Amino acid sequence: MKLTVAYFMRRLFALLLLLAIIPGVLWRDAPRVGTGRSSVVLHPLALPPEARGGSLLGPFTLAGAWWIQGPKEGFGGYSALLPIAQDKLLAISDGANLMELPLPGSGGTPQLRALPVNPYDRRFGRDVEFATRDPTTGTLWFGWELSNTISRHGPDFARTGMARPGAMRGWSQNLGPEAMVRLADGRFIVLHEAFSSWRDWRLHDGLIFAADPVTGSHPQPFTFAGADGFRPTDMAALPDGRVLILMRQMTWPVPIRFAGRIVLADPAEIVPGKLWAGVTLARIEDPLPRDNFEGMAIVPRGDGKLDVWLISDDNSAAFQRTLLWRLVLDPKDLPPRR
Repeated sequence: MKLTVAYFMRRLFALLLLLAIIPGVLWRDAPRVGTGRSSVVLHPLALPPEARGGSLLGPFTLAGAWWIQGPKEGFGGYSALLPIAQDKLLAISDGANLMELPLPGSGGTPQLRALPVNPYDRRFGRDVEFATRDPTTGTLWFGWELSNTISRHGPDFARTGMARPGAMRGWSQNLGPEAMVRLADGRFIVLHEAFSSWRDWRLHDGLIFAADPVTGSHPQPFTFAGADGFRPTDMAALPDGRVLILMRQMTWPVPIRFAGRIVLADPAEIVPGKLWAGVTLARIEDPLPRDNFEGMAIVPRGDGKLDVWLISDDNSAAFQRTLLWRLVLDPKDLPPRR
């Protein structure tokens, strides 16, 4: 293998990313249950002209952005986001805490609670990195990065099952499974955060399950090709069956800065053992208000358009923020199926 300057720079940035994230993990308080209500406040942020599509956001319009502040206990570190009602989102933290977040303008009050599992259970670890939901039954699935396990929960969040798929056991603890989505046909897709090749920083291991992974469904492996140098952090299904994949990259270590990408991919094109390629739709960069975006949820609107919500993980660091974005997408503006 020919070792180039670009190769060494990429390895250096990977090391810096790890070193930048570790302090946030080490300084994080032990997970405690917060019950804050009115103490969670959403501060609207000013939007630059670049918020309306164009060269950065493509088919999306940034219709709103908020900085969310909350109490010390039970708030922050949100790595997954789900719609649980037409006017409410559920944010899940890597400390096993939940925030039920009414949509801005709906008049509701955010509520904090704990996921009713022991976050110190060694079968899990305490780092929830992805989540998905069956909108018909309300069943939820959470992914635990440090132990590479998946847990299933009822609408009341009570655990109804868990599994550690053999295909995920060799994945890294700190850079393990990071994004999962349940498709309308009952299949599940899971993406590995780590790059699968040092030569090509687009590639990530992926698994597709024919059914609920907690029931013992054996996955088929594939390779996901996303935005160069970016890691997948969340996925959400579009009404037409395709998925949006949120991706993240550290752009500067001190103070830590992040950029993002939103990638479109079609699960109908997944072939076991082959490459599954996505196309980049949007770039999350300056001058847009940005941070470590890790959660994404899609909510249909009454006018045929979609609200695409993003939330950032502040890593419990004083120099990072919990940001919430509302992007508006008209499905008619998406590229046609290949």
